[in-house]
Amino acid sequence: MRFTEPRRWLAAAVAAASAAITGCGTKPPAPTPTLPPGAVTPSQATPLPPARDWDEYRRRAAERLVEANPERSYLGPVPEPLLAIPVLEIELEHDGNVRQVRVMRVPSQAKDTTQLAIDAVRRAAPFGDVSKLPRPWKFVEVFLFDDERRFKPRTLDD
Repeated sequence: MRFTEPRRWLAAAVAAASAAITGCGTKPPAPTPTLPPGAVTPSQATPLPPARDWDEYRRRAAERLVEANPERSYLGPVPEPLLAIPVLEIELEHDGNVRQVRVMRVPSQAKDTTQLAIDAVRRAAPFGDVSKLPRPWKFVEVFLFDDERRFKPRTLDD
């Protein structure tokens, strides 16, 4: 069969695709819901108590990073050698929402881990009120990635 008109070709393609999907007896996979940047997940609904200093705040933020990214993080011993070590500076609004993320170090290999770290930060926000802490309202986190592209915040590596 020859299709000389674009409409006929498009209609035939849509009909064939529809028949293929329904003929298989399977449904197409449902889209995975994604949260917009800054959206609050159920684990983040409870605000963190105010931190006394930046060291305490960084520790709580690192714990929040792991809590918000359970399948993308680890807490055990750091493997040798590490796959990648991106470093981010996270600038905050007074309420702990992320204002800006600056990349301080891009690893020489597995450069994609930098974006994985940025995405993890955005998923974990907000990090808690910083209005009582001294300015500038920012902190640096080092992400220790293993071969499975899971991270551990350096702050939690005792």
